Amino acid sequence: MVEERLLEPGLNPADGPIEEGLRPHQLVNYVGQKKAVNNLKVFITAACGRAEALDHLLLYGPPGLGKTTLSRIVAAEMGAQIRATSGPAITRPGDLAAILTNLQPHDILFIDEIHRLNRTVEEILYPALEDFRLDIIIGQGPAARSISLELPPFTLVGATTRIGLLSSPLRDRFGIVMRLEFYQVEELTEIILRSAGILNIEVDKNGAAEVARRSRGTPRIANRLLKRVRDFAQVDGHNLVSQEIAAAALDNLQIDSQGFDNLDRLFMEAIINKFNGGPVGIETLAAVLNEEADTLEDVCESFLLQSGFLARTPRGRVATRSAQVYFS
Repeated sequence: MVEERLLEPGLNPADGPIEEGLRPHQLVNYVGQKKAVNNLKVFITAACGRAEALDHLLLYGPPGLGKTTLSRIVAAEMGAQIRATSGPAITRPGDLAAILTNLQPHDILFIDEIHRLNRTVEEILYPALEDFRLDIIIGQGPAARSISLELPPFTLVGATTRIGLLSSPLRDRFGIVMRLEFYQVEELTEIILRSAGILNIEVDKNGAAEVARRSRGTPRIANRLLKRVRDFAQVDGHNLVSQEIAAAALDNLQIDSQGFDNLDRLFMEAIINKFNGGPVGIETLAAVLNEEADTLEDVCESFLLQSGFLARTPRGRVATRSAQVYFS
């Protein structure tokens, strides 16, 4: 089992209420994802102008990039309430029916990890999304009968890290589909400076940029690293986080200049040294590293692929030339 990692892009309990306080609440304050944000502004303005609910929205991309934050911003911009849940939490059709029948007109229903929605529950969603109608069966056997309940117009915002696991019928019912990309260093620097102001951390632009470079293009990781760098600066008696102080702190945390940590290095070194650069299957790598295959796919691969250090082929994972130079 993998230990808790600073570079884990998913939300962990240590992030807690502090992360909530760092989330922007309006599109004007949202940094990055310019294409998605600009398009959302148009769609929201148009829907408000027609006094209609926004089309159903699907957000996908690696964890930690702002899918939950965007869903809350959509609700705020639409002047609507948001009901939040997750795919694994809705285990029975009755659970979903209870949520849907309590929605008010133009409300936002946010379902995180929507790819993990139970298939039986998913089928209940189809008429709700298309016709704002809920079809339920009352009774059992010969006495069973179907009734149809009218639902107020609402917006489903689905978030997923694995859009390929969504069924085609569900995916096709989203009018707006947006992919969130990893952030650029300049965007993360802006986010870190904003977060530092909220947390009363003195950091200069070069120090923020150093944290940004090692944050794997992910705001959640950037905010987490900022707090750990603050701890090192405080204990060492520094009032201002400079580039040198940030670099020294992150070096102590074994996070290198590319944003790779020990698990990333073990992953790539196994491919390069044990399997001559690949190709090698993910299950084999999991066995060698004594980790779960899903952990390696979710925690390591996204950023390694994005960085150009790893390639996926039909035969398995391959270390690129850049990786062999960097990790040798």
